[in-house]
Amino acid sequence: MLTLNFNPFPNLETERLLLRRVLQSDVNEVFALRSNEEVMKYIPRPIANTIADATAHIETIDNTINNNEGINWAITLKGSDQLIGLIGHYRIQPNNYRAEVGYILNPSFQRQGIIVEAMKEVVEYGFKEMKLHSIEAVIDPNNSGSEKVLIKSGFKKEAHFIENQFYQGKFLDTAVYSLRNNQSEEI
Repeated sequence: MLTLNFNPFPNLETERLLLRRVLQSDVNEVFALRSNEEVMKYIPRPIANTIADATAHIETIDNTINNNEGINWAITLKGSDQLIGLIGHYRIQPNNYRAEVGYILNPSFQRQGIIVEAMKEVVEYGFKEMKLHSIEAVIDPNNSGSEKVLIKSGFKKEAHFIENQFYQGKFLDTAVYSLRNNQSEEI
């Protein structure tokens, strides 16, 4: 079984990005993301209606990190501390050496390869540091942008579930993509 420890918090760097801990001072940027109907269109979670909602989301992120149950990074451009997105490992299954990756990005920065670039580091961290065997992503099958990110990042489609999720009075489909750690040792 996995033993996770996110203390001290691991900052990650790419050519253009710094992935750092989400801070309470990021509350306005988190609110801008989570209150944007277009950004949240394919994410079956309540939209943020107030700054308090964004504050609560940051507190949830902190609690999952502090309890070693999940890890999220603020996506920032090098040279700027402004949060432009979030990415992280959610729903970690220690017994199965598996986690779900999720991400969200400010629309002004979409279609620039930022999530693919961040994903490479987050996947590497998951495999090398967390010792995951596989990473999955669960998306709305209509989210072609997210599907492209996953395919560019080496993920393969595992499943398409029909109306398996009930949200806001509707049944929704989900698609599962995954990536296996080909370097992992037998447990």
